[in-house]
Amino acid sequence: MIDRRWLPLNALRAFEAVGRHHSFTAAANALSVSQSAISRHVISLEALLGVSLFERKPQQLTLTEAGAALLPAVSKSFDRMEQALNDIVAEGGGRARKLRVLMPPSFAHQFAVPILRDLRAECPDIILDIESAPTPGMPVREPDLTLAYAKPEVSDQISDLLWMVTLAPLCHPDVARRHAGKPVAAFLAESEILHVKHDRMPRHQRWETFVRQSGIAAEVDRGLAFDTAILAAQYALSGEGIALLDRHMFAADIAAGRLVAPFDLTIEDGYGYFINIHPEDLADPAIALVRSWLIRRFAGLALRDGPARIAVLNRAG
Repeated sequence: MIDRRWLPLNALRAFEAVGRHHSFTAAANALSVSQSAISRHVISLEALLGVSLFERKPQQLTLTEAGAALLPAVSKSFDRMEQALNDIVAEGGGRARKLRVLMPPSFAHQFAVPILRDLRAECPDIILDIESAPTPGMPVREPDLTLAYAKPEVSDQISDLLWMVTLAPLCHPDVARRHAGKPVAAFLAESEILHVKHDRMPRHQRWETFVRQSGIAAEVDRGLAFDTAILAAQYALSGEGIALLDRHMFAADIAAGRLVAPFDLTIEDGYGYFINIHPEDLADPAIALVRSWLIRRFAGLALRDGPARIAVLNRAG
């Protein structure tokens, strides 16, 4: 077994650079060493492990199964070391720990400021570096914690549910007053339908699900589509249209009367908000503390209407 006393750090650094750039030449340029040195380090690492890490073909360099398994662990380890060293330099040797947290744009818009404020007050030794991801795909640098909008699924990460999404038709109070007393179908027919786009489904699918489950005959494949729920909500707040929005995400707007539900109908499409971390990071006191703090912060939403949430979780799983 390989012991940390004999970890081949230079070889691992060469392997990580080649895996990141998919090129020995580019890796050599990135590390300011010769290509032959990079090649020697990778070959020595493959000899140590007894497996090939790259498939070397003309004009093509791809990771083997072993290489694909090793690269994320090595990259994350180097990222963590680089961040820790830079944090020490930036803080002048202080004790503050900085964690990178990735969250969806609408979540960040609604909750990032109070989370930063309250966590900072309770845990002054931890600084959150918050980023939002407007499009699917992995970030360039892996975060310490990810707040994800997704369906429950089996993965190699630890995933904690914050809450399951409950979609409700929401609009400005003026829109509700204009159509007060009308049947739901007439309300929708005479209103602008606001959609939130999702990369895995047609833009009108959620509204189609809503009218089908509610037994309503209404044409909903029209209106405006937005990249994020927060943009759809902002348009509704301007006094036009009706949007299917998560009632938990926009609870403050509902409580303040800025958005209203003109009829008592909701749907649950199996999506929720989760905290994702790597299993090995449970041993990191700062990550474990922030994870626990966030779970407590949203515990009321995860437990509310528990049986309905569990039913959705089982159907999605």
